[in-house]
Amino acid sequence: MGGFTLCGRMLCWLLWGSPLALIGPLNLSVLAAEASQTKPPSFLFLPEKALDGLGYFSSLSLAAKFPEDLEITEDCLKLLLVFGQRYVDLVSCLVSSARPVEVCQNCYGAYSSFNETYSNITSDTMGPKNDSCQESLMHSDRLMLLYRLYSSLQTIWGSAECTSCLTKDHKGLLNSTLNFISSQNSTLSCFEKYKGNHSELCTECKVTYKRLNELYSNLEKNGSLCIDIEDAMNVTRRLWSKNFDCTVKREELVPVIAVSSFMLFLPVIFYLSNFLHSEQKKRKLIHPKRAKSNHSLMNIQDKFS
Repeated sequence: MGGFTLCGRMLCWLLWGSPLALIGPLNLSVLAAEASQTKPPSFLFLPEKALDGLGYFSSLSLAAKFPEDLEITEDCLKLLLVFGQRYVDLVSCLVSSARPVEVCQNCYGAYSSFNETYSNITSDTMGPKNDSCQESLMHSDRLMLLYRLYSSLQTIWGSAECTSCLTKDHKGLLNSTLNFISSQNSTLSCFEKYKGNHSELCTECKVTYKRLNELYSNLEKNGSLCIDIEDAMNVTRRLWSKNFDCTVKREELVPVIAVSSFMLFLPVIFYLSNFLHSEQKKRKLIHPKRAKSNHSLMNIQDKFS
């Protein structure tokens, strides 16, 4: 063990002879203590205090302050912190509203606040020191982190098509959206009430379910569908047809069968009418009367002569 320690000290002297001479009284008992443990001694690293004494860390520290003209102003720093907090609020809302999908109806407030903060950062308004937060926060590096974070959430919000269910100022839901949500809640309440008896459920909940489908069709025609409504309707239809095995009754199928039968016979009717109209009647030939014999004609000519 002693030889091992001695060899270690000699190696340290060869590697760091010059720095050790500058450090002065360096406590080498650390090396001896490391050599006595099961781990091999760390010969290739100087103690942190020694390097601090040499000034290595003070000159290379990332925490060193930038010059005053490159520092972020206090107002811009506040905006940056507010942006981070509102970004976290919006992401948290989106995640918590992922199942069931209630992104638009739950997160429009957080989205509006997030947009407002981003607009404040990107505005051309100059601060009290004639500085622009847009320049220092958005365009000071090639990563443009704030812009990337903003764009990612804009992509998610756009894919959800929440603007179709919200007012123009994004501060509330449209009346048509609220009506659909109310109707859907009534339908689900009916499902919950009669879920023990599926045949009774199909009878008692038919009216509310039919009204919900009509509202959905109207919203679809008007282009007022967002992800919340689409997902809610898909879930309700799955419950109605798959879970509760409800189907349309026979009397309601009569119009459907009649229309389908008419469509099937349309080609037959078309070709038959085409054949009848293309068939022309044969023209009747008008036969001229037979001319009189030559002898009679000669007699007539003789008379005139």
